[in-house]
Amino acid sequence: MTQATLQGRALPAPGLLGTALMLAAHGIPSLPLRAGKVPFGNCPACAGNACGGRPSMKLQGPCQCPGVCHAWAAATNDVVVLTSPPWASAWRQAVCVAYHPGGAGLTVVDLDDADAIAWARTALPATRIVPTTRGEHWIYRGTMTSHNGVRPGVDIKSTMAYARYLGPGTGTMTDLPDVVRALAMREHPARPAPRSVSLPTGPGSGRCPHRTPVFLERGIAMAEQRITAARSAIHATVYGTFLAVLSTHGRCGCLTDTHITRLFTAAQSKGETARHCTDAWNNALTTLGL
Repeated sequence: MTQATLQGRALPAPGLLGTALMLAAHGIPSLPLRAGKVPFGNCPACAGNACGGRPSMKLQGPCQCPGVCHAWAAATNDVVVLTSPPWASAWRQAVCVAYHPGGAGLTVVDLDDADAIAWARTALPATRIVPTTRGEHWIYRGTMTSHNGVRPGVDIKSTMAYARYLGPGTGTMTDLPDVVRALAMREHPARPAPRSVSLPTGPGSGRCPHRTPVFLERGIAMAEQRITAARSAIHATVYGTFLAVLSTHGRCGCLTDTHITRLFTAAQSKGETARHCTDAWNNALTTLGL
């Protein structure tokens, strides 16, 4: 069964690759995470979404890259892929194993602290619970769209997301309840949608030179590449890149939601959450007085 491992029948296996193979045996797609518990970065051929992305990422494609460079979308339960280059090398560099809940037919309610756990115990039906470093993962059968910050200390990880595998946990897994789905339907000021910057140019400045398609495209592509090439200090790199883009293009109305979404997608491929992306963007706007 897809949920067998997470229902208490985890098999002993040495090392991270062994854990991934155990998950694969139960149809649970996994991927390695590097230091900082973030996915491996894009390979040179896929940097800046030059590959077109993978179909499961809803980007143009398909990407034929056999590597680990598309975060949750690279998660697999194919034993040949898991044990062959370049995955074999990635496992040697990895620090932990993650899995794609949506790909396994699951939803994880990620509770980050004691207050979130106390809320869940009164608001959510009992299910399988896995202890985490700071809180708990409550795992339900069924999938939904992933959302971060649905309430203080609570994220929902299902489709288009990954969660660390931290063991089988305890308790009996139950079906995804409507109360969890309802959380994602509310408005949450902590994660506002990206907004375009439409400020007028200064007096007498004339037509904005940044509207030249080649200039703007090159700038966005370079920003995407800078983010996806980062191997450490991901938060700082994302913020610095957002700041650089806005300092060049933020005052003339060049940026659209499409450009911003590309930057957010690059950041999320490195493990950043939608909430962190929005916070970094808004902080950059504030710093520049926009």
